[in-house]
Amino acid sequence: MTAEEPTHNRDQSHVSRALEASIHIGLLILLSVACLWILLPFLPLVAWGIILAIAGYPAYVKLQRIVGGSGWLAATSFMLCLFSLLIVPVVLLGGTLVEGTHTLIAHLQDGTLAIPPPPPSIETWPIIGSSLKGVWSAASTNLTELLRPLAPQIRKVIPGLLAASASVGLAVLQFLLAILVAGALLAKSRDSIDVTRALFSRLFGNKGPEYEALVEATIRSVTTGILGVALIQSLLAGLSFLVVGLPGAGLWAMLFLFAAVLQVGVLVLIPAVIYAFAIVTTTKATIFLIWCIMVGLIDNVLKPLLLGRGASVPTAVIFLGAIGGFIGMGVIGLFVGAILLSVGYKLILAWMEGPAAARQQPDKVG
Repeated sequence: MTAEEPTHNRDQSHVSRALEASIHIGLLILLSVACLWILLPFLPLVAWGIILAIAGYPAYVKLQRIVGGSGWLAATSFMLCLFSLLIVPVVLLGGTLVEGTHTLIAHLQDGTLAIPPPPPSIETWPIIGSSLKGVWSAASTNLTELLRPLAPQIRKVIPGLLAASASVGLAVLQFLLAILVAGALLAKSRDSIDVTRALFSRLFGNKGPEYEALVEATIRSVTTGILGVALIQSLLAGLSFLVVGLPGAGLWAMLFLFAAVLQVGVLVLIPAVIYAFAIVTTTKATIFLIWCIMVGLIDNVLKPLLLGRGASVPTAVIFLGAIGGFIGMGVIGLFVGAILLSVGYKLILAWMEGPAAARQQPDKVG
């Protein structure tokens, strides 16, 4: 046996092991891709269920103490509370949402969309009174002519409005199913915590508990402090839209919810207030204006209460996550996208700043 033969055998052994490892890795990747492809339609639903479970875990623990330590009874109570919070707005606003959307689409398609004339007192409004009266009068007398330059854009928007209207029922069903997923995870919270802890330890090693706490704190703070506040504002705004008699109050409320998640809810309230002054009495419109100011400012009170010591997630991250999630996943993506991008942002920031930053981050967002 020559000296070259052992070297040749070792090389062949290395090549064989490398080839075998490559095959195993390739099969693992194929299996993972196949599993993700099968689960793809359910990923937004499962993600939202996990988010609800994490955000609602402190409330679940309190319920568990109240009901004597029963996990399933506490989870059932938790689900019933969420169901009631979802069903009441749907019952109040769902009919006007669909009706308002279909009416708007019909008027846009046949060119019969009409706007009431401006109130006589509009000229006395400071700064914007005279210019607003001119535009409003032109829109009320010949809206078709005013919108003619925008006809191509309107034609492109109509299919999107139809799709959004059709997806309302699907979105409500997704929220209901996500609540069931959250309840099941909470009922088995001990097992869920063990799996999560093992996963983070596997991914991040000894930094796993730090990043786990960071993700939990970020999800909880964004869910309650951003999305929770937006939902509360939308419910208050939607009730006022119903009381003042705004046409398509549900559609107004849905638009306000989108805008509130994007931190620009006041942009929906301004035209609503102007329209209210045109269709109801001055007294009723003034009360509506005061209520809208309160709704627009209430986030300054609620956010500090619900965010604890504050979440250091920039508004731009929330904005991009909500928009991207809505485009990719529909209505449920408006919420899931904002949270997932926030979590990704915080994890990348903690990874860049090192273990010390990761240990401190939960104190900022919790």
